[in-house]
Amino acid sequence: MKKNGYEISFSRTAGDNVLGGRIWIDKQGRNFIGLGKIVFLEAIREHGSISAAASSLNMSYRKAWGLAQSINALSDEPLVTKQAGGAGDGGAELTEEGERVISLYWDICRKFEKFLEVQQELIERF
Repeated sequence: MKKNGYEISFSRTAGDNVLGGRIWIDKQGRNFIGLGKIVFLEAIREHGSISAAASSLNMSYRKAWGLAQSINALSDEPLVTKQAGGAGDGGAELTEEGERVISLYWDICRKFEKFLEVQQELIERF
């Protein structure tokens, strides 16, 4: 698992057999968080704005703004706050809750990766 490069593969291979999966969390029947949204949140942290985060991910601002709104709408507390533009050009930042969600997501990913390692010997039997 490579975190900052986002080359993450949740799979284990044994011969021709592959056991894998993806991690995401749904809330209220809608996708709340998954790898793509985590990458987006980390890009906001890195760049300090939704626009710059969108550019770094080759995403339109409209799509990025929609992602930020949908994440915040499904969360009990906002994960991203946005400052209005103007003389300081505005910006965006992650809240403590945003940082907590990112940390929890990566914890789940690490545990899932360990689960797959344990299961590798079982898939060799198929």
